[in-house]
Amino acid sequence: MDKFFLKKDNALLVIVDIQQRLAAAMSVKDKVVTNTVHCIEAAKVLNLPLLVTEQYPKGLGRTIPEILQALPEHVPIEKIAFSCCGEQSFLDAIAAVGRTHVILTGMETHVCVLQTCIDLLRAGYHVHAVADAICSRSKENYRVALQFMRDAGAVITCTETILFQLLEKAGSEEFRTLSKRIK
Repeated sequence: MDKFFLKKDNALLVIVDIQQRLAAAMSVKDKVVTNTVHCIEAAKVLNLPLLVTEQYPKGLGRTIPEILQALPEHVPIEKIAFSCCGEQSFLDAIAAVGRTHVILTGMETHVCVLQTCIDLLRAGYHVHAVADAICSRSKENYRVALQFMRDAGAVITCTETILFQLLEKAGSEEFRTLSKRIK
């Protein structure tokens, strides 16, 4: 049951490849960007570490401006492997933060997000794939990839569930800040 419980001291946020040329091809880009920004704001308010990756930025462009503007100072991890875990600097960065639960957002669900998810699961991490903060060009690829991740052992969740799990209770300044975002 431990995999289902997100706490601000055991979680980190991973944003996979929300890049200019990929985002332009996504019909639900706005929803995914909005929800990813909600997750970024939660990470900032709750002091969660976060990692951002870029798949072959020379060809796919850099992280989109809407995400960049929300991010605290960061250096994206560039990769050519579809799985983030195929990049040693990603593995080093994720190990360095010492968290066990990975909140996973990004593009595309059936390629880089899926391969990262299953590699993280195999490495012993608990993965929470945020269904409304990931996407694919095709609804069928998106749906199949979510089921694949669930079958592999990931928790399929949504942005508001993530936020309220991390907050745990109402009444705090963090709650007031984050609840304003989703109204």
